[in-house]
Amino acid sequence: MIGRLTGTLAEKSPPQLLIDVNGVGYEVDVPMSTFYNLPGLGERVTLLTHFIVREDAQILFGFLTHDERQTFRQLIKITGVGPRMALSLLSGLSVGELAAAVARQETARLVKVPGIGKKTAERLLLELKGKLGDALAAPASVASDAQADILQALIALGYSDREAAAALKSLPADASVSDGIKLALKSLA
Repeated sequence: MIGRLTGTLAEKSPPQLLIDVNGVGYEVDVPMSTFYNLPGLGERVTLLTHFIVREDAQILFGFLTHDERQTFRQLIKITGVGPRMALSLLSGLSVGELAAAVARQETARLVKVPGIGKKTAERLLLELKGKLGDALAAPASVASDAQADILQALIALGYSDREAAAALKSLPADASVSDGIKLALKSLA
């Protein structure tokens, strides 16, 4: 099994990379979270990998972090979730965001990911409960119930988890929900 690749990044074509490892080019499929954090073409890169062999294909998936690879492996164990759907989930949500959605049992958050329907989202929440790690599931940026409500409101308005968390950091700790939402929207505008 191929567990890690270190080589030169030869090509980038989302979601696939070509990594030259001592003259051998490996095609690797990566989630967009990994893709956006890659170095430039011609630079060295190290990816943790997961190798899948099927009757009709041999596919190599790559990840920058151990958490991403472990989450991918947890996802593909679930009935009805193949490697492409797992890659889509990791492209739509970071590992922390997925863990938080599982901890809060947020079906609506998972349904926003392309290719994930309501039944699949419910199955994911059921199967992943308690498997993604409590450290990832507890969002460190939410200090109070008011801040949690503000965060949920911003996400409901269509902002990403990262944008909402960044706006939340700029708020005073004692802000009420309505004032906090107004201030957060101003900072995001």
